[in-house]
Amino acid sequence: MSLVFTLASRNLFQDRLRFVATLIGIVFSVVLVMVQMGLYFGFGRMVTTMIDHAPADLWIVAKGAKSFEDLSLLDMQTRDKVLTINGVAGVTPVVIGFADWRLPEGSMTPVFVVGSDLKDDGLKPWHLVAGSLQALTPPGAVAVDRTYFDRLGVSGVGSTAEIRGHQVKVAAVTDGIRSFTTTPYVFTNLDYAGAYIGLPANKVSHFLVRLKPGADLDHVRQEIQSAVSGVQVLTPDQFKQKSRNYWLFGTGAGMALFAGALLGVIVGTVIVAQTLYSSTKDHLYEFATLRAIGCSNRYIYTVIILQALLNAVIGFLLAAIIGFAVVEFTARSALPIVISNDLMFGLFGLTVVMCIASALVAITRVVRTDPVMVMSR
Repeated sequence: MSLVFTLASRNLFQDRLRFVATLIGIVFSVVLVMVQMGLYFGFGRMVTTMIDHAPADLWIVAKGAKSFEDLSLLDMQTRDKVLTINGVAGVTPVVIGFADWRLPEGSMTPVFVVGSDLKDDGLKPWHLVAGSLQALTPPGAVAVDRTYFDRLGVSGVGSTAEIRGHQVKVAAVTDGIRSFTTTPYVFTNLDYAGAYIGLPANKVSHFLVRLKPGADLDHVRQEIQSAVSGVQVLTPDQFKQKSRNYWLFGTGAGMALFAGALLGVIVGTVIVAQTLYSSTKDHLYEFATLRAIGCSNRYIYTVIILQALLNAVIGFLLAAIIGFAVVEFTARSALPIVISNDLMFGLFGLTVVMCIASALVAITRVVRTDPVMVMSR
């Protein structure tokens, strides 16, 4: 085996310019796929960030609602019906909607208002770095993320602005709650959220349902679905999957990312195949000599495949270094790239498959070579 490795590595490193070109192709391909898939997972995580942080065993949303941001309305009386169902411990309404935020100098920017009962296990802001949840109780108190300070024209706790003609004051500041739509989230108390987005007092967007200890989730879910018409009763996982499906596939965003990843695989495979084929062709007489002196086809195939594996390992390691640098660079951006361990293992497998598939092209060329050609030189 050591002899095979020596022969493969010498063939690979003999022409360093060609070897560098091969690595560039592999690195370009893997990094492109890594970034595209990292964006896919990052986007999918941001789509469900509100659902992830909501203290709910079940979600009640309007029938036909496709995501958390879908501006469908429910009647507040639904809460009373659900509370009568055995196994339900609490029902907390949530109000969401777009509104215009007027900066102190008079300009306006859209915001996404999230209102909930902050005293009753509602959808509260997290990662607070200034202020407190208690500070959001008074009228006009809001929480914003410091990522959007410049856009909202605020500098921290105590800054003021207007939402739909209502004076608001920043009472709490979060860090890292970013919107995938780039529209800043503004958290506030349920009592005032409806006025900011123009909703009647008896209308809400969602209900968060908490169950009593030991309650059968599926049974309670079916009971709610039967008792309340015109709604969907979803578990958090179901609601997250529904939101991801809508934003990633219903809008075409996911398919665009997959198309970019597929392009990277095709480009990388073509470059590696062309380079391995060229390298094999340059050593065609050497391979023919090996066959003429009795080396088996399996031995020769092992040499070529080992060259491909060396390309895969070295190229992937370089791509991984670049990928982790990109992750760090985008960590605080509007759409961070997320690379999990599973994705890394999958990409390594993809790199190996890509390089071995490329090696098959070179193997085909060797197989078609007649060992007699050595005698004719």
